Amino acid sequence: MLAKALSEASAPDLSVVILNWNARPYLVACLHSIEGQKWLHKIEIIVVDNASVLDDSVEVVKRDFPSVKLIENTHNLGFAAGNNVGWKAARGEFVLFLNPDTVVEKGALDTLLDWMESHPEVGAIGPRMTYPDGQLQHSSRAFPSFGAGLFRNSFLGRLWPQNPWSRGYLMSDADKTTPRAVDWLSGSALLGRRAALESIATPNGPWDEDFFMYCEDIDLCYRLMLQNWPRFYVPGATIQHHIGKSSDLAQGTSIRRHHSAMWLFYRKHYAKGLGVLLAPFAAAGIAARASLAVLKLYRNYARSGSFRVMVRRTVRSQSRVWKERIRAKTKKA
Repeated sequence: MLAKALSEASAPDLSVVILNWNARPYLVACLHSIEGQKWLHKIEIIVVDNASVLDDSVEVVKRDFPSVKLIENTHNLGFAAGNNVGWKAARGEFVLFLNPDTVVEKGALDTLLDWMESHPEVGAIGPRMTYPDGQLQHSSRAFPSFGAGLFRNSFLGRLWPQNPWSRGYLMSDADKTTPRAVDWLSGSALLGRRAALESIATPNGPWDEDFFMYCEDIDLCYRLMLQNWPRFYVPGATIQHHIGKSSDLAQGTSIRRHHSAMWLFYRKHYAKGLGVLLAPFAAAGIAARASLAVLKLYRNYARSGSFRVMVRRTVRSQSRVWKERIRAKTKKA
């Protein structure tokens, strides 16, 4: 009983889980933005490294941030599974899943915690997210609709950029200055209440590991909705986000995984009733969208003359990954 009481007394209010993959300069800036502030709440930081073999992320965290709990994965588990590893190590009543390419602005974590503590019915919240130049990001959105799928980032969307489906999905007309209920929050900075996350968790954790990366934040918020946990956007706290600094290292793979995740989300949550009849059209639309994205990517590579560089980088990256896997297997043996 005494040991349990002491453990509860020493538990942090907030666990910050940062999943890193080859993003060392951004990770360092993120950690400095947290450790460089004096917080009113007790905070622990957990860095889960997804086998960063292209930089020295692990060594830098060990050397420069001794108070950070570092977990080293032997291979890249993906976003969902990697965050579940951090979830299992987290001890806080609240857990913030935070991308490494973010900078936490002054007082943001205290603001988020104060808001959650005064709204015990809310399951998850997200801060105001901005680009480094201060421009607002669309970090909270409506759940995707069939209309949004047709018009968002597509040829039809270029013909009718102000269509109501894309604007509704992005919540373009919503007030961005006051807290408001939303459908889903970006996983780049998502703070969840432990009780809410536990209500949707499997033995692995709250994130569905069928999603390697992309759409797992939509899925998590959708499952919170099914359990009657509201999600809110809280603009009183601001976090800068560079966006995609890890996924930029493998853009072709990112396109494939993004669209595969879109189809997985549709099949998991929307392929019911009328959704079954619309499934072939949804699949065709997602495939067409992915094809256009790949064509645009390679056109940009060709114009910039970086195609050869991309090939060499991909070969070098995969070679290092396989060497690390062989080394890990050798250690186990």
